[in-house]
Amino acid sequence: MRLNELRDNEGARYRKKRLGRGIGSGKGKTSGKGVKGQKAREGVSLNGFEGGQLPIYRRLPKRGFKNIFRKVYAPVNLGAVEQALVDGKLENGVTITEEALKKAGLVGTGKYAGVRILAEGELTKSVSFEVSGVSASAKVAIEKAGGSVKLLAAAPVEASAS
Repeated sequence: MRLNELRDNEGARYRKKRLGRGIGSGKGKTSGKGVKGQKAREGVSLNGFEGGQLPIYRRLPKRGFKNIFRKVYAPVNLGAVEQALVDGKLENGVTITEEALKKAGLVGTGKYAGVRILAEGELTKSVSFEVSGVSASAKVAIEKAGGSVKLLAAAPVEASAS
């Protein structure tokens, strides 16, 4: 076999249809778009349009509920706190606050109402926390290690004027 004998596999390349090249081509004049009008033009997106009748997304009832006053707490695992204490990012023997956890890089960026301690991982050092929330199993693990948890008072939610 020589280089000039190389060929693609049969069916590997498909010849592109040449549109609008006369009625004899089979795809002339309207180029397979039908007749005139909006849908014969380029860049038309009519998702959900049903020819003037009420679309199905407006006929069906809305479902569900989205609470605009929902609070999202930043999750921090006990294993991450233990690692931060080992690495020196958090001081041992000092009360660990939400600001200290942010400075240590344990709280991600975002709009959080506070920090919630979760029980994934193991805590061996005796530390005290001042946070917005703690899971029941995390509280047990902290107290088992000789630490304590103080929950911050939740700020009252104000109703919006809208």
